[in-house]
Amino acid sequence: MRDVLDELVSVWRTGGTAGVATVVRTLRSAPRQAGAAMVVAPDGAVAGSVSGGCVEAAVYELATEVVGTGQPQLQRYGISDDDAFAIGLTCGGIIDIFAEPVSQSTFPQLGAVADDISAHRPVAVATIIAHLDPQRVGRRLVIGEQTVEGSLGSSRADDAVGDDARGLLAAGSTAVLAYGPDGERQGTGMEVFVSSHAPRPRMIVFGAIDFASALSRQAAFLGYRVTVCDARPVFATAARFPAADEVVVDWPDRYLRAQLAAGALDSRTALCVLTHDAKFDVPLLEVALRLPSIGYIGVMGSRKTHLERLERLRVAGLTEPELARMASPIGLDLGARTPEETAVSIAAEIIARRWGGGGRPLGAVDGPIHHQRARPVHEPTAHQR
Repeated sequence: MRDVLDELVSVWRTGGTAGVATVVRTLRSAPRQAGAAMVVAPDGAVAGSVSGGCVEAAVYELATEVVGTGQPQLQRYGISDDDAFAIGLTCGGIIDIFAEPVSQSTFPQLGAVADDISAHRPVAVATIIAHLDPQRVGRRLVIGEQTVEGSLGSSRADDAVGDDARGLLAAGSTAVLAYGPDGERQGTGMEVFVSSHAPRPRMIVFGAIDFASALSRQAAFLGYRVTVCDARPVFATAARFPAADEVVVDWPDRYLRAQLAAGALDSRTALCVLTHDAKFDVPLLEVALRLPSIGYIGVMGSRKTHLERLERLRVAGLTEPELARMASPIGLDLGARTPEETAVSIAAEIIARRWGGGGRPLGAVDGPIHHQRARPVHEPTAHQR
Protein backbone atom coordinates (compact mmCIF):
# COMPACT_ATOMS: atom_id res chain seq x y z
CA MET A 1 0.00 0.00 0.00
CA ARG A 2 2.94 2.33 0.55
CA ASP A 3 3.30 3.16 -3.17
CA VAL A 4 -0.34 4.31 -3.47
CA LEU A 5 -0.72 5.82 -0.02
CA ASP A 6 -0.54 9.45 -1.15
CA GLU A 7 -3.35 8.96 -3.69
CA LEU A 8 -5.48 7.04 -1.19
CA VAL A 9 -5.04 9.58 1.60
CA SER A 10 -5.85 12.40 -0.80
CA VAL A 11 -9.26 10.86 -1.50
CA TRP A 12 -9.75 10.03 2.20
CA ARG A 13 -9.00 13.55 3.41
CA THR A 14 -11.55 15.08 1.03
CA GLY A 15 -14.28 12.81 2.37
CA GLY A 16 -14.47 10.60 -0.72
CA THR A 17 -14.55 6.83 -1.02
CA ALA A 18 -11.86 4.95 -2.94
CA GLY A 19 -11.95 1.37 -4.12
CA VAL A 20 -8.81 -0.36 -2.87
CA ALA A 21 -7.74 -3.76 -4.22
CA THR A 22 -4.83 -5.41 -2.40
CA VAL A 23 -2.85 -8.55 -3.15
CA VAL A 24 -3.24 -10.57 0.05
CA ARG A 25 -1.87 -13.95 -1.01
CA THR A 26 0.19 -15.33 -3.89
CA LEU A 27 0.91 -18.82 -5.17
CA ARG A 28 3.55 -19.92 -7.66
CA SER A 29 5.01 -17.27 -9.97
CA ALA A 30 2.80 -14.32 -9.10
CA PRO A 31 3.90 -10.98 -10.61
CA ARG A 32 3.41 -8.84 -7.49
CA GLN A 33 4.01 -9.57 -3.80
CA ALA A 34 1.40 -9.49 -1.05
CA GLY A 35 0.69 -5.88 -0.13
CA ALA A 36 0.74 -4.53 -3.68
CA ALA A 37 -2.36 -2.40 -4.19
CA MET A 38 -4.51 -0.58 -6.72
CA VAL A 39 -6.55 2.49 -5.78
CA VAL A 40 -9.53 3.65 -7.84
CA ALA A 41 -10.50 7.24 -7.02
CA PRO A 42 -14.08 8.56 -7.22
CA ASP A 43 -13.31 10.15 -10.62
CA GLY A 44 -12.07 6.81 -11.97
CA ALA A 45 -8.37 7.64 -11.80
CA VAL A 46 -6.15 4.66 -11.03
CA ALA A 47 -2.96 4.43 -8.99
CA GLY A 48 -0.88 1.32 -8.42
CA SER A 49 -0.93 -2.19 -9.83
CA VAL A 50 -1.70 -5.69 -8.57
CA SER A 51 -0.50 -7.82 -11.47
CA GLY A 52 1.70 -5.82 -13.81
CA GLY A 53 -1.11 -5.72 -16.37
CA CYS A 54 -2.53 -9.27 -16.49
CA VAL A 55 -5.78 -8.70 -14.59
CA GLU A 56 -5.79 -4.96 -14.03
CA ALA A 57 -9.02 -4.35 -15.96
CA ALA A 58 -10.91 -7.00 -14.00
CA VAL A 59 -9.56 -5.73 -10.67
CA TYR A 60 -10.52 -2.17 -11.65
CA GLU A 61 -14.10 -3.36 -12.14
CA LEU A 62 -13.99 -5.20 -8.81
CA ALA A 63 -12.71 -2.12 -6.96
CA THR A 64 -15.43 0.00 -8.57
CA GLU A 65 -18.08 -2.56 -7.66
CA VAL A 66 -17.26 -2.67 -3.95
CA VAL A 67 -17.54 1.11 -3.73
CA GLY A 68 -21.04 0.86 -5.18
CA THR A 69 -22.21 -2.02 -2.97
CA GLY A 70 -20.25 -1.12 0.14
CA GLN A 71 -19.40 -4.82 0.53
CA PRO A 72 -15.73 -5.98 0.49
CA GLN A 73 -14.87 -8.99 -1.67
CA LEU A 74 -12.10 -11.59 -1.75
CA GLN A 75 -11.42 -12.72 -5.32
CA ARG A 76 -8.93 -15.22 -6.73
CA TYR A 77 -7.28 -14.80 -10.13
CA GLY A 78 -5.49 -17.82 -11.54
CA ILE A 79 -3.96 -19.25 -14.68
CA SER A 80 -5.40 -17.93 -17.93
CA ASP A 81 -6.54 -20.47 -20.53
CA ASP A 82 -6.00 -20.59 -24.28
CA ASP A 83 -8.50 -17.78 -24.81
CA ALA A 84 -6.39 -14.63 -25.20
CA PHE A 85 -9.21 -12.60 -23.69
CA ALA A 86 -9.70 -14.77 -20.60
CA ILE A 87 -9.12 -13.18 -17.21
CA GLY A 88 -6.05 -14.73 -15.67
CA LEU A 89 -2.33 -14.52 -15.07
CA THR A 90 -0.26 -15.39 -18.11
CA CYS A 91 2.70 -16.13 -15.81
CA GLY A 92 0.91 -19.18 -14.42
CA GLY A 93 0.60 -17.82 -10.89
CA ILE A 94 -2.36 -17.28 -8.60
CA ILE A 95 -3.19 -14.16 -6.60
CA ASP A 96 -5.92 -13.47 -4.07
CA ILE A 97 -7.23 -9.91 -4.20
CA PHE A 98 -9.16 -8.28 -1.38
CA ALA A 99 -11.19 -5.29 -2.58
CA GLU A 100 -12.83 -2.87 -0.18
CA PRO A 101 -14.29 0.63 -0.07
CA VAL A 102 -12.05 2.98 1.93
CA SER A 103 -13.36 6.20 3.41
CA GLN A 104 -13.24 8.09 6.67
CA SER A 105 -16.13 5.96 7.95
CA THR A 106 -14.71 2.57 6.93
CA PHE A 107 -11.10 3.32 7.86
CA PRO A 108 -11.01 6.20 10.38
CA GLN A 109 -7.39 5.40 11.37
CA LEU A 110 -5.97 5.83 7.86
CA GLY A 111 -4.67 9.36 8.52
CA ALA A 112 -2.77 8.19 11.60
CA VAL A 113 -1.40 5.18 9.70
CA ALA A 114 -0.15 7.47 6.94
CA ASP A 115 1.49 9.73 9.53
CA ASP A 116 3.25 6.74 11.12
CA ILE A 117 4.56 5.52 7.77
CA SER A 118 5.75 8.99 6.84
CA ALA A 119 7.56 9.33 10.19
CA HIS A 120 9.18 5.86 9.86
CA ARG A 121 7.21 4.53 12.81
CA PRO A 122 6.33 0.82 12.49
CA VAL A 123 2.64 0.13 12.09
CA ALA A 124 0.59 -2.87 10.95
CA VAL A 125 -2.98 -3.07 9.67
CA ALA A 126 -4.87 -6.33 10.29
CA THR A 127 -8.03 -6.73 8.19
CA ILE A 128 -10.56 -9.58 8.16
CA ILE A 129 -10.71 -10.76 4.54
CA ALA A 130 -12.89 -13.87 5.08
CA HIS A 131 -15.30 -14.86 7.86
CA LEU A 132 -18.29 -17.10 8.41
CA ASP A 133 -20.17 -13.92 9.34
CA PRO A 134 -20.04 -11.63 6.28
CA GLN A 135 -20.68 -8.60 8.48
CA ARG A 136 -17.24 -8.97 10.03
CA VAL A 137 -15.38 -8.92 6.70
CA GLY A 138 -13.48 -5.64 6.41
CA ARG A 139 -13.14 -5.03 10.16
CA ARG A 140 -9.61 -4.10 11.13
CA LEU A 141 -7.06 -3.45 13.83
CA VAL A 142 -4.23 -0.93 13.60
CA ILE A 143 -1.23 -2.12 15.59
CA GLY A 144 1.63 0.13 16.65
CA GLU A 145 4.58 -0.78 18.82
CA GLN A 146 2.61 0.07 21.98
CA THR A 147 -0.95 0.65 20.77
CA VAL A 148 -3.90 -1.20 19.21
CA GLU A 149 -6.88 0.61 17.70
CA GLY A 150 -10.10 -0.68 16.15
CA SER A 151 -11.75 -4.06 16.64
CA LEU A 152 -12.30 -7.30 14.74
CA GLY A 153 -15.59 -7.90 16.51
CA SER A 154 -14.53 -9.55 19.76
CA SER A 155 -11.91 -9.06 22.44
CA ARG A 156 -10.66 -12.62 21.99
CA ALA A 157 -9.99 -12.05 18.28
CA ASP A 158 -8.46 -8.66 18.98
CA ASP A 159 -6.04 -10.12 21.52
CA ALA A 160 -4.98 -13.07 19.36
CA VAL A 161 -4.55 -11.10 16.15
CA GLY A 162 -2.96 -8.15 17.92
CA ASP A 163 -0.26 -10.37 19.43
CA ASP A 164 0.44 -12.17 16.16
CA ALA A 165 0.43 -8.95 14.14
CA ARG A 166 2.96 -7.37 16.48
CA GLY A 167 5.25 -10.34 15.86
CA LEU A 168 4.89 -9.93 12.10
CA LEU A 169 5.54 -6.21 12.43
CA ALA A 170 8.76 -6.82 14.35
CA ALA A 171 9.92 -9.08 11.51
CA GLY A 172 8.71 -6.69 8.80
CA SER A 173 6.48 -9.47 7.41
CA THR A 174 3.11 -9.36 5.67
CA ALA A 175 0.89 -12.47 5.74
CA VAL A 176 -2.59 -13.99 5.91
CA LEU A 177 -3.35 -15.59 9.30
CA ALA A 178 -6.09 -18.16 9.93
CA TYR A 179 -8.20 -18.45 13.09
CA GLY A 180 -11.48 -19.78 14.32
CA PRO A 181 -14.49 -17.46 13.94
CA ASP A 182 -13.78 -15.80 17.30
CA GLY A 183 -9.99 -15.80 17.11
CA GLU A 184 -9.36 -19.40 18.18
CA ARG A 185 -5.78 -20.17 17.18
CA GLN A 186 -6.44 -23.78 16.17
CA GLY A 187 -9.71 -23.15 14.37
CA THR A 188 -10.89 -22.14 10.91
CA GLY A 189 -13.50 -19.72 9.68
CA MET A 190 -11.66 -16.41 9.83
CA GLU A 191 -8.76 -15.16 7.71
CA VAL A 192 -6.92 -11.95 8.57
CA PHE A 193 -4.53 -10.11 6.28
CA VAL A 194 -1.75 -8.39 8.24
CA SER A 195 0.03 -5.69 6.26
CA SER A 196 3.22 -4.61 8.02
CA HIS A 197 4.66 -1.17 7.37
CA ALA A 198 8.09 -1.28 8.95
CA PRO A 199 10.45 1.65 8.42
CA ARG A 200 12.33 1.59 5.13
CA PRO A 201 15.50 -0.50 5.25
CA ARG A 202 18.68 1.52 5.63
CA MET A 203 21.70 1.76 3.41
CA ILE A 204 24.71 3.51 4.90
CA VAL A 205 27.29 4.48 2.30
CA PHE A 206 30.73 5.29 3.68
CA GLY A 207 32.86 7.46 1.42
CA ALA A 208 31.63 10.67 -0.25
CA ILE A 209 32.84 9.83 -3.75
CA ASP A 210 31.23 9.76 -7.20
CA PHE A 211 30.38 6.07 -6.83
CA ALA A 212 28.51 6.94 -3.62
CA SER A 213 26.38 9.47 -5.47
CA ALA A 214 25.36 6.89 -8.07
CA LEU A 215 24.74 4.25 -5.41
CA SER A 216 22.59 6.66 -3.41
CA ARG A 217 20.34 7.17 -6.42
CA GLN A 218 20.09 3.43 -7.05
CA ALA A 219 19.38 2.66 -3.39
CA ALA A 220 16.70 5.34 -3.16
CA PHE A 221 15.05 3.84 -6.25
CA LEU A 222 14.96 0.46 -4.47
CA GLY A 223 13.29 1.98 -1.41
CA TYR A 224 16.23 2.36 0.97
CA ARG A 225 16.64 5.21 3.42
CA VAL A 226 20.12 6.34 2.45
CA THR A 227 22.82 7.86 4.64
CA VAL A 228 26.18 9.00 3.25
CA CYS A 229 28.93 9.29 5.85
CA ASP A 230 32.42 10.72 5.43
CA ALA A 231 34.88 12.37 7.80
CA ARG A 232 35.78 15.03 5.23
CA PRO A 233 33.35 17.98 5.37
CA VAL A 234 34.46 19.40 2.03
CA PHE A 235 33.14 16.27 0.28
CA ALA A 236 30.24 15.26 2.54
CA THR A 237 27.65 17.85 1.52
CA ALA A 238 23.95 17.53 0.80
CA ALA A 239 24.43 19.29 -2.54
CA ARG A 240 26.67 16.47 -3.78
CA PHE A 241 24.22 13.75 -2.72
CA PRO A 242 20.69 14.97 -3.43
CA ALA A 243 19.25 11.42 -3.45
CA ALA A 244 20.48 10.69 0.09
CA ASP A 245 18.12 11.16 3.01
CA GLU A 246 20.98 12.46 5.13
CA VAL A 247 24.66 13.29 4.75
CA VAL A 248 26.77 12.94 7.90
CA VAL A 249 30.22 14.32 8.61
CA ASP A 250 31.85 11.91 11.04
CA TRP A 251 34.50 9.23 11.29
CA PRO A 252 32.87 6.08 9.87
CA ASP A 253 33.61 3.76 12.81
CA ARG A 254 32.42 6.36 15.35
CA TYR A 255 29.20 6.94 13.42
CA LEU A 256 28.52 3.21 13.14
CA ARG A 257 29.06 2.72 16.88
CA ALA A 258 26.62 5.56 17.57
CA GLN A 259 24.00 4.02 15.27
CA LEU A 260 24.45 0.67 17.01
CA ALA A 261 23.99 2.28 20.41
CA ALA A 262 20.86 4.03 19.16
CA GLY A 263 19.33 0.75 17.93
CA ALA A 264 19.23 2.10 14.37
CA LEU A 265 20.68 -1.01 12.67
CA ASP A 266 18.89 -4.27 11.86
CA SER A 267 19.03 -7.33 9.63
CA ARG A 268 17.85 -5.31 6.62
CA THR A 269 20.62 -2.73 6.91
CA ALA A 270 23.17 -2.61 4.09
CA LEU A 271 26.62 -1.12 4.72
CA CYS A 272 28.57 -0.12 1.61
CA VAL A 273 32.19 0.91 2.27
CA LEU A 274 33.50 2.82 -0.74
CA THR A 275 36.40 4.76 0.79
CA HIS A 276 39.07 2.08 0.01
CA ASP A 277 41.37 3.86 2.46
CA ALA A 278 42.77 1.73 5.29
CA LYS A 279 42.61 4.47 7.92
CA PHE A 280 38.83 4.64 7.42
CA ASP A 281 38.05 1.08 6.34
CA VAL A 282 39.83 -1.03 8.93
CA PRO A 283 38.42 0.63 12.11
CA LEU A 284 34.97 0.65 10.49
CA LEU A 285 35.10 -3.02 9.49
CA GLU A 286 36.35 -4.02 12.93
CA VAL A 287 32.96 -2.83 14.18
CA ALA A 288 30.78 -3.86 11.22
CA LEU A 289 31.98 -7.44 10.78
CA ARG A 290 31.29 -8.21 14.43
CA LEU A 291 27.63 -7.20 14.12
CA PRO A 292 25.72 -10.43 13.43
CA SER A 293 22.47 -8.72 12.55
CA ILE A 294 23.63 -6.63 9.57
CA GLY A 295 22.19 -7.87 6.28
CA TYR A 296 24.99 -6.85 3.91
CA ILE A 297 28.52 -5.51 4.24
CA GLY A 298 30.18 -4.67 0.92
CA VAL A 299 33.62 -3.12 0.53
CA MET A 300 35.09 -1.48 -2.57
CA GLY A 301 38.66 -1.97 -3.71
CA SER A 302 40.89 -3.85 -6.12
CA ARG A 303 41.79 -7.46 -5.47
CA LYS A 304 45.20 -6.33 -4.20
CA THR A 305 43.52 -3.86 -1.84
CA HIS A 306 41.15 -6.59 -0.70
CA LEU A 307 44.00 -8.96 0.19
CA GLU A 308 45.88 -6.23 2.06
CA ARG A 309 42.69 -5.31 3.91
CA LEU A 310 42.15 -8.93 4.96
CA GLU A 311 45.61 -9.08 6.48
CA ARG A 312 45.07 -5.83 8.40
CA LEU A 313 41.78 -7.15 9.75
CA ARG A 314 43.35 -10.46 10.77
CA VAL A 315 46.01 -8.56 12.66
CA ALA A 316 43.18 -6.61 14.33
CA GLY A 317 41.81 -9.94 15.61
CA LEU A 318 38.91 -10.70 13.28
CA THR A 319 38.15 -14.37 12.70
CA GLU A 320 37.73 -16.11 9.34
CA PRO A 321 33.93 -16.51 9.78
CA GLU A 322 33.71 -12.78 10.50
CA LEU A 323 35.82 -11.94 7.44
CA ALA A 324 33.67 -14.24 5.30
CA ARG A 325 30.69 -11.93 5.88
CA MET A 326 32.41 -9.20 3.85
CA ALA A 327 31.42 -8.89 0.18
CA SER A 328 34.67 -7.72 -1.36
CA PRO A 329 35.36 -6.69 -4.02
CA ILE A 330 31.85 -5.28 -3.82
CA GLY A 331 29.16 -6.15 -6.35
CA LEU A 332 28.34 -8.84 -8.92
CA ASP A 333 30.42 -9.53 -12.01
CA LEU A 334 28.54 -7.40 -14.54
CA GLY A 335 31.61 -5.90 -16.20
CA ALA A 336 30.64 -2.55 -14.65
CA ARG A 337 32.89 0.44 -15.33
CA THR A 338 31.01 3.69 -14.69
CA PRO A 339 29.73 4.76 -11.26
CA GLU A 340 26.16 4.15 -12.43
CA GLU A 341 26.95 0.65 -13.71
CA THR A 342 28.83 -0.13 -10.52
CA ALA A 343 25.82 1.00 -8.49
CA VAL A 344 23.67 -1.51 -10.39
CA SER A 345 26.30 -4.19 -9.71
CA ILE A 346 26.21 -3.49 -5.97
CA ALA A 347 22.40 -3.37 -5.86
CA ALA A 348 22.26 -6.65 -7.76
CA GLU A 349 24.48 -8.36 -5.19
CA ILE A 350 22.36 -7.07 -2.31
CA ILE A 351 19.19 -8.37 -3.98
CA ALA A 352 20.81 -11.74 -4.74
CA ARG A 353 21.93 -12.17 -1.12
CA ARG A 354 18.56 -11.13 0.21
CA TRP A 355 16.59 -13.65 -1.85
CA GLY A 356 19.20 -16.36 -2.41
CA GLY A 357 19.72 -15.69 -6.11
CA GLY A 358 22.84 -16.89 -7.90
CA GLY A 359 23.37 -13.91 -10.19
CA ARG A 360 23.19 -15.99 -13.38
CA PRO A 361 21.02 -15.12 -16.41
CA LEU A 362 17.46 -16.40 -15.88
CA GLY A 363 17.62 -18.06 -19.29
CA ALA A 364 20.52 -20.20 -18.07
CA VAL A 365 18.78 -21.61 -14.97
CA ASP A 366 15.77 -23.84 -14.38
CA GLY A 367 13.11 -23.60 -11.72
CA PRO A 368 11.03 -20.71 -10.36
CA ILE A 369 11.99 -17.17 -11.33
CA HIS A 370 11.09 -15.76 -7.91
CA HIS A 371 13.06 -17.09 -4.94
CA GLN A 372 11.14 -17.65 -1.73
CA ARG A 373 13.97 -18.01 0.79
CA ALA A 374 16.73 -15.55 1.54
CA ARG A 375 20.24 -16.83 2.19
CA PRO A 376 21.20 -16.43 5.85
CA VAL A 377 23.16 -13.23 6.37
CA HIS A 378 26.18 -15.11 7.73
CA GLU A 379 26.47 -17.44 4.72
CA PRO A 380 29.33 -16.37 2.42
CA THR A 381 28.76 -16.00 -1.30
CA ALA A 382 31.27 -16.36 -4.11
CA HIS A 383 31.33 -13.10 -6.06
CA GLN A 384 33.63 -10.85 -8.01
CA ARG A 385 33.63 -7.61 -9.92
